[in-house]
Amino acid sequence: MDLIVGIAFSFFALIFFLYKDFHIEFSVLICFFIFFIIALKRGYSFKSVLKMAYEGGKKSLVVAKILILIGIITASWMASGTVQSIVYYGIKIINPDFFIVYTFLICTVVSYMLGTAFGTVGTVGVALMVMAKGGNLNPNIVSGAIISGAYFGDRCSPMSSSAHLVRNLTDTDIYSNIKNMVKTSIIPFIVSFFIYFIISLNNPLKLAENNLNFEIEKLFTINFLMLLPAIVILLLSCFKVNVNKSMILSIVTACIIAMFIQKVSFYKLVKYIIFGYKIDKNTFLKNILKGGGILSMAKSSFLVLISCGLAGIIESSNMLDGLYKIFNNISTHSILFLATLLVSIIVSSFGGNQSIAIVLTAEIMRSTYEKLNISNSDFAVSIENTAVVLSPFIPWNIGGLIPTRTLNISSVGYQGYAFYLYLIPVWNLMYLKIKETGKRKAT
Repeated sequence: MDLIVGIAFSFFALIFFLYKDFHIEFSVLICFFIFFIIALKRGYSFKSVLKMAYEGGKKSLVVAKILILIGIITASWMASGTVQSIVYYGIKIINPDFFIVYTFLICTVVSYMLGTAFGTVGTVGVALMVMAKGGNLNPNIVSGAIISGAYFGDRCSPMSSSAHLVRNLTDTDIYSNIKNMVKTSIIPFIVSFFIYFIISLNNPLKLAENNLNFEIEKLFTINFLMLLPAIVILLLSCFKVNVNKSMILSIVTACIIAMFIQKVSFYKLVKYIIFGYKIDKNTFLKNILKGGGILSMAKSSFLVLISCGLAGIIESSNMLDGLYKIFNNISTHSILFLATLLVSIIVSSFGGNQSIAIVLTAEIMRSTYEKLNISNSDFAVSIENTAVVLSPFIPWNIGGLIPTRTLNISSVGYQGYAFYLYLIPVWNLMYLKIKETGKRKAT
């Protein structure tokens, strides 16, 4: 009963803070204290609960490191003119009538190469958003296409940490999983492509009104050398170099270009890296070309810390053990997939982290999949088609929070346009249901 009350109060706090547009960190902190008290009430000592939170919080350090790198790479790419050069050449190459569908495809390719949604959004995603804002496009539509494409690779790239996590949890082969993930996402990808294509026709990029390229040329040195930081990170990904190392080398390259070509002083560069990039001159680009920096990720890092601490308490105190009983009567694969979907939403909400959502979903659902004699490969694909792609829809989960903060857009506004992410679980549920109906008719 205490767990039900705790979940109810937590959801109320999360929804209330979201509705009032308050800092989501405070609502997650309230959730943390609610479950801390529940653990105490269940007989755990204050010291042991604190240790649970500490052990869970330690897991946030890996994520925090990635967040800091994303903050730095975004600021350094702007200081070096890399973002501006991508925008400049992108405007010349990309047909403005199909900008949104190009955005989806570009982020799909880059995310597959990098294997990270955060890295994709923090690099090419930022450049595409600058173009969109400069071209008077709805940022929610564009961010939906960016985040959809970014999670393509996060879900099924050989470089993806989440794909390798699922492989380890299910004791499966990474390349077999990728093959199955591609098969189960072909229809969602094709449908998403055509939806973005239609939306593109009705929402062309309008660049003539403010002459974005003219303003970029006036303020920055633009040539192909400015693209070197982007080339470094993409080239190293082809050789399967760890994405963190690739990002560090890209940052170093960007800093050198910023100081020696863009003539940014060392003091200013350090300032940008810490506080974020901004243009001092009076130009319309001032409100478009800004962001990044270590401090921009400070609140997000705090949120990750609290979320991981909360997940540590929930996991170590076995609060979710009662969920196992609910699934005892499940007899079909489609209903089991639906249950996996619902569980992944719950743990994504309280874990606040995609990795935690994957781990808890696998732990809770494993015995039921074994009971129905469903293969580990199908189990792995079910986790990829639920926990991995649904985490970004939870506004306080870093799966969606980090990309939206990196792009400086609403954490909920983009969700109606992230077609690829929600079409995957919808299509796979439909496919399993159709397959089962066909088998019943055959017998």
